[in-house]
Amino acid sequence: MFDVLIIGGGVSGISCAMVLGSAKKKAFVTDKKIGIFTHQKTSALQEALFNNAYGIAPGKLGSELLIESVDHLSNTYPHIIQIPEEKILKIEGVYPEFTVVTNKNSYQTRNIVIGIGSANTFAIEGLMQFVEPHKKALPEKQRIQLKNTDHKVAEGIYAVGTLAGWRSQLAIAAGSGAAVATDLLTLWNDGIQTHSHDSIR
Repeated sequence: MFDVLIIGGGVSGISCAMVLGSAKKKAFVTDKKIGIFTHQKTSALQEALFNNAYGIAPGKLGSELLIESVDHLSNTYPHIIQIPEEKILKIEGVYPEFTVVTNKNSYQTRNIVIGIGSANTFAIEGLMQFVEPHKKALPEKQRIQLKNTDHKVAEGIYAVGTLAGWRSQLAIAAGSGAAVATDLLTLWNDGIQTHSHDSIR
């Protein structure tokens, strides 16, 4: 049983995983089992070029960033379980016992974070009732989002990045993933507001 499974290896999903990974030493996180599906084939970053993203050298390709971010997660937070090359087909159950069904396996988890972009090809069975037109995208792009309040779609289910209704900017997507990570940390800390910072002190 996972405590959280993150669906999506793009900016918002990896950002969520990194913040959760950095909190490993907190007493209420040490026993948590965290996993991420790192499927990246359809990520918008595959065709991206970054010149306007904070902390990223101008000219960085999104395709490079995808590879580097997964390596970063592996090397810095190896306790985060990476599940590559699996496509999510269905989500069953209710909080706190979900089953995530992929094209290869099924997994049990207490919480789910979904960050797979806002393409109208979204087809995860069990979540279709939450799909609505994207409120911050041009209508002709036919983007979708999942109905949510402050990222929360339903008890135990969170959307991040453009799937949560945010605009397609790297900094926004990263912040969205980090925000949900801190919401999960707060949940695990018995509702006491929590975040995770790295420090040289």
